[in-house]
Formats: sequence, structure tokens, C-alpha cells
Amino acid sequence: MAITYKCPSCGAPMAFDGEKGTLSCEYCGTDLPVEEIEQSLDQEEYEALKPKEGEEDGIFKVYRCTSCGAEMLTDEHTSATVCGFCGTPGLMEDRLTGQHKPSRVLPFQISRERAEEIFRQWTKRGLLTPGDFSSRNTLEKITGIYVPYWLYDYDTSVTLTAHCTRIRHQRKGDYEYTYTDHFQVYREVEGDYDKVPEDASEKMEDELMERAEPFDYSQMKPFEMPYLAGFLSEKYNYTSAEMAQRAKKRVSEMAFGAARGTINGYATVNVTTQRIHLREKAVEYVLLPVWMLNYRYNGTNQQFLINGQSGKMVGTLPVSTGKAAAWFGGITAAVFLLLNLFLGV
Repeated sequence: MAITYKCPSCGAPMAFDGEKGTLSCEYCGTDLPVEEIEQSLDQEEYEALKPKEGEEDGIFKVYRCTSCGAEMLTDEHTSATVCGFCGTPGLMEDRLTGQHKPSRVLPFQISRERAEEIFRQWTKRGLLTPGDFSSRNTLEKITGIYVPYWLYDYDTSVTLTAHCTRIRHQRKGDYEYTYTDHFQVYREVEGDYDKVPEDASEKMEDELMERAEPFDYSQMKPFEMPYLAGFLSEKYNYTSAEMAQRAKKRVSEMAFGAARGTINGYATVNVTTQRIHLREKAVEYVLLPVWMLNYRYNGTNQQFLINGQSGKMVGTLPVSTGKAAAWFGGITAAVFLLLNLFLGV
């Protein structure tokens, strides 16, 4: 069943407003706190739609829009969407319950208008960026999506030994002597690493998601479906067990770096042995906010992300082949002119 939250004042669909932190109606301006909103669904309407709701279509599912009745075709991992015909937000309740229900959600704090402005300013950094990259048609493709994440808590213990050297210089008469002192250094460092994030969506590029960090987890809220209204959302593709190896690798690298960072004041440091022990304390399923833009240029797909909480922009600006050719041609012409002037060529 697709759930839509209707405005109690005018009946229009409501969406979550990240700047206000409320469920808002863009038609009459009504704002409702998420914690207080009551789910007012027209059960008779849903009963009439039930024959086709949840109808299987390969790996897709069909849901009916509660406003216009249009069919919304979603893949098996979509948990929140927007009707392509009337723009009404729809939440897939059956994909937000049981083991697929997040424990917490980090609400959007960057509005769509602010996300577009961040993207527009970012594109100005590229002198060779394609002209249509920041056009209105491109900006309209920016999509707000809640990405599924596993957050891991680990206790760590790192033991390492290293062969280190210090260099000394001493002058005696006309001679200068260089001495190399050798040390065997031992370190045992314990630490806690909490809320280590791993995105569990196969659609999102892992490298970009890591670059979009960090998120301030202190602002997460207990999960309530109204936070998803007006945005897209995915349920996890990979379980916590399947993502644990990536989390362990990440924590191991951080723990080793912390232990290695305690060895200072030496000319050279060569780690000879290391033992890293990890103990998983807890794992939590949460949804984190991202503004996403997919852009196709010269036959390749490129993805750009904006952290929906901090506004951090990540991605690599595309290069226009036409502008690059013109720039190279201009530089070549300028160099040739200078050669003529100074060398008389």
C-alpha cells in the first residue's frame, strides 16, 4: 500500500520540509510536526485500490497513487517515491516494516532550492564545464533520496612493533660525524570506533558516498515515515553481515593509523609486526539524506552528490571537448605569437 499524508486543512499531499523540520503543505502553508502528525488515510479508497496494489511485475511492484490513481512502478528496493503524473509523494509501507524498518533517520536540512544553488556555484569552478551542465533542465533532475546505511560500533586493540632510527651529527675538528641510532619501538593502543558508516545501496557509488561524509549523527531522529514524504528512499540491498567486511577493513585502517600516529620524533619508522583485534559492539540500520544528480555526457553516466545535511558537494566536473579544443587552440596560437615576437620566426 502506498501511503500519502494529506493536509488536514485543504486535503493536498504534504511533504517533509527539511529547513522547517515539519510536514508542510505547499498549497495552503500548513505545517505539522512529525512527532504529532496522525496518519489520516481514507480506508475505503484503499480498499477499492487493493486488487492491483502490490501486483508483481518481474522484480517490480505496482502501487496506485492515492491522489490521481495512476500506477507507480517501483523496483523491489524502493520504499518512497513520487508519482510521475501528479507529483504526489508515496510511501511503500510494506517495505518499511519488520527487518526493513530503519531504527533512525537523519532528516534533510538542505532544501531543494539550496541544493540547486550549491550545485550552480560548484559548476562555476570549471572553466571547461559543458554549457548545459548547470542549465535549468539539468537542475530539475536533482533528486532527494534517503540512502540506506549500516552504522557499526567496534572496540579495537592494536599491537605493533617498529624499527626506528634517529640521525645525529657531531663535528670534531675538521671532521663531521653522522651517527644513526636504532630503536625497537612497541605500541599497544585501544580505541572505540562508533557509528562507522557503510552504505547498503547498490545504486550509489561507494567512493562518492564516502567523500560526501561526514554526517552529524547526533541529529538523527527515531524513524517515522513522514520524514520520507516528498523524497525517494531505498531499502537496503546488502545485509549488515554482507557489509561487515568493508566496515572491518575501514576500522582496521583507522585503528592502525591511530597507533602508527603515536610514533613520532624519528627519522625513519618501519613497522615490523602488527596485530589488530576488532570486536563488534552494535550495528544499526539508518537512512541518511543525499541530493543526487545523474548526468550523461559523451555516452557516459556521471553521478554527483550533495550531503543533504551539510551541503557538501562531491563529484568530478565534466570537461567539454569543444571548450577544451578551443582553449588548447588559443594557448597554441598565443605561444606561436610570442615566438614570432621574441625570436623573429
